[in-house]
Amino acid sequence: MLYAKSAKMVMCLVMLIAATACASKSTIAPTAVGTGPDEFSIMPAKPLESPADFAALPVPTLGGTNLTDVAPKADAIVALGGRASTATGVDGGIVTYASRYGVDQSIRSELATSDARFLKLKAAAPSFPWVKNKYERAYRRLALDPWAELERLRALGVLVPSAPPEG
Repeated sequence: MLYAKSAKMVMCLVMLIAATACASKSTIAPTAVGTGPDEFSIMPAKPLESPADFAALPVPTLGGTNLTDVAPKADAIVALGGRASTATGVDGGIVTYASRYGVDQSIRSELATSDARFLKLKAAAPSFPWVKNKYERAYRRLALDPWAELERLRALGVLVPSAPPEG
């Protein structure tokens, strides 16, 4: 009789473990995130403003921004005394200088094709299965050593403001 009770107890325990093993992990974990909103991704909008002249409103642009859209980087630049025009991250002078000899409209597709060909050539070499980043391995010999480049620029007298000071 004692044997039958312990056998029933063991069977119940095995069935309980089997039933919980079949459940998905999200229903077992007490800290599982539901489908509710992420309170950290919600940013309050700026207050609405009434324009001075409703007849002189700008034409809406597709993909453009609103005055009430939040732009934390631009707001921080303005708050620290900078200009809002530099907050977009596009420097017109650099773009003009870089495109002074013309711009090839198909450069992205040409580079993608060339890169795919180069990676295929490099992937033909034997590699170890635990090597995860084959892209870095393929371009290792073409990579720039930042410290050697810093020393080269300093030797030329070029001021590199983002570099750590010499110590």
